[in-house]
Amino acid sequence: MPKPQDTNNRTSTTWYATNPKAGFDYEILETLEAGVVLFGHEVKSIKTGKASIKGSYVKILDGEPFLIGAIIAPYQPANTPADYDPQRSRKLLLSKKQIATLVGTSQAHGLTLIPLKLYDKNGKIKLLVGIARGKKKYDKRETLKKKDIARARQRGIEE
Repeated sequence: MPKPQDTNNRTSTTWYATNPKAGFDYEILETLEAGVVLFGHEVKSIKTGKASIKGSYVKILDGEPFLIGAIIAPYQPANTPADYDPQRSRKLLLSKKQIATLVGTSQAHGLTLIPLKLYDKNGKIKLLVGIARGKKKYDKRETLKKKDIARARQRGIEE
């Protein structure tokens, strides 16, 4: 469910969807903010919390970035166009300079582009894209160990 937005302040941000496994499976090196090309009913659906970016990724096709695998459920299923695909590829809006940076870093260093958050900024739907490196199994275990230690300290059980 989206967190409530302050209607008086237009600069506040509202998170609609997050990718919780991204921080666990990947080491985030850098982030970029991108606009998303959407239909009107998709924007309404996102604002009601019917979007998911779990398991989705960003791919550069013909020099343009696309969000692939994100699910945006129909806003009103009865009024949705018959040919609507909830998992269609959605174009991301970035400057040419940002696209060149993404292409260069992802190809040269073998990095992955993953969506981190889908949110509202000044009335526009934005996507936070992370340039990430996949974690190895031992890195994931180390992350879990750190979380467990932090939880234990918070509870007051010092080991």
